[in-house]
Amino acid sequence: MRKIQKLLVANRGEIALRVMRSAKEMGIQTVAIYSEADRNALHVKFADEAVYIGKAPSNQSYLLGDKIIEICLQLNVDAIHPGYGFLSENALFARKVAQAGLIFIGPSPESIEMMGSKIGAKRVAQQHQIPMVPGTPEAITDIAQAKQAAQAIGYPILIKASAGGGGKGMRIVETETDFEEQMQRAMSEAQSAFGDSAVFIEKFITSPKHIEIQILGDKYGNLIYLFERECSIQRRYQKLIEEAPSPVVSPEMRKAMGECAVRIAQACGYYSAGTVEFVVDEHYNFYFLEVNTRLQVEHPVTELITGIDLVKEQIRIAQDEKLNIKQEDLRILGHAIEVRVCAEDPKNNFLPEVGKLQVYKRPQGVGIRVDDGFEQGMEIPLFYDSMIAKLIAYGKDRHEAIARMKRAIDEYQIVGIATTLEFCKFVLQHEQFLSGKFDTNFIKNFYQPELLQQNLTEQEAEVAACVIAYLLDHAQPKASAMQTVATVQSNWKRNRT
Repeated sequence: MRKIQKLLVANRGEIALRVMRSAKEMGIQTVAIYSEADRNALHVKFADEAVYIGKAPSNQSYLLGDKIIEICLQLNVDAIHPGYGFLSENALFARKVAQAGLIFIGPSPESIEMMGSKIGAKRVAQQHQIPMVPGTPEAITDIAQAKQAAQAIGYPILIKASAGGGGKGMRIVETETDFEEQMQRAMSEAQSAFGDSAVFIEKFITSPKHIEIQILGDKYGNLIYLFERECSIQRRYQKLIEEAPSPVVSPEMRKAMGECAVRIAQACGYYSAGTVEFVVDEHYNFYFLEVNTRLQVEHPVTELITGIDLVKEQIRIAQDEKLNIKQEDLRILGHAIEVRVCAEDPKNNFLPEVGKLQVYKRPQGVGIRVDDGFEQGMEIPLFYDSMIAKLIAYGKDRHEAIARMKRAIDEYQIVGIATTLEFCKFVLQHEQFLSGKFDTNFIKNFYQPELLQQNLTEQEAEVAACVIAYLLDHAQPKASAMQTVATVQSNWKRNRT
């Protein structure tokens, strides 16, 4: 068994901080890397050591795997935690880490390769009798062949990039007339995003729910599932609200999905934390979607309902320790909801925003957790993901978790950029969400920008007062107080979240 003494986090922002906090609790020293845009970032200040990695674009900084390994060797680092995104699902990087004599905190390169290909993962699932959505068994690049496959499957169909996710290279095709154009667009986008134009085609489920199972395994073949997460509130195929457990999954369905997830993981010798994703139709039939061979953004909701620190478990497993949790010991404890606080304008098609956090005050109180990487006065850079923070609420049941989340959203003060907070509160109050009868079409079916409230609440008025004070303090000497206040009121109406 090799004990980790020093850990480098090959990531940035909230996930870098999240990993470092658990590592410090375990007595492990931490090393941060940072780009030009992140010189003053919180993860840089928090770490025991921090090293400049390169310019702001990720391909000149956080994606420089060889340089990250070189830094580890110079600083006598034992292990690398990749977080999520960037190099977290890069099998070549994981292999190079091991070849350098370092520990990669995650699954084996072989597991990453096997599950990283959607076609490969589907083949494994088929071999182990996991329910599958009808679709092509292999990746396709020939348009004529793909068109014949689409006809056999039956419209509507979904075109998906084989080499990656996140909504890239994905197209819904309703009729044969649109097929060739959408196929060409999907292949072009897949090539641009992943360097691979191959796609596969599957039946499109018109009212799908997106439900995923958290798995955890050690290097000795012990595997468990830590229940499910409901992830159906999405925009552009990316999640905005997640909760655990799902409001519609029965104990029998939970067990069936969990056992399917474990079988898939066993098939590829999986260890560490991972997620098996399923699509669920209107009749609650579930079908295998894909495997994410890393820690998920939404992992905190699972931690709260199980009492298990997934990062600490990842580190213990990487140290060759045996999993000391058994499936029969696990219980669902309460309910947790996470909203992603993104620098996006929900009144303008969720377009990303950049700018300065003129006011930034986190909510507090019982049952509230905030995972973030920003402070008041910091700039939101344009080079990375738009997520500012993850706001998580926990309660004894779903009703209490929702009530706490709404209160926390009201307390969260963010001024200077538009965010998704207002939209998330709209969802939490909507009848479809409260009933659990929602799917991934929620935004298309129920949301319009004008539905967001325009009137200032008392809490918002308090934040407006903070902005007025801020701008008065930074006003030009020649500007009168009345002129400044008028400007603040106008900007507040435009920028409030």
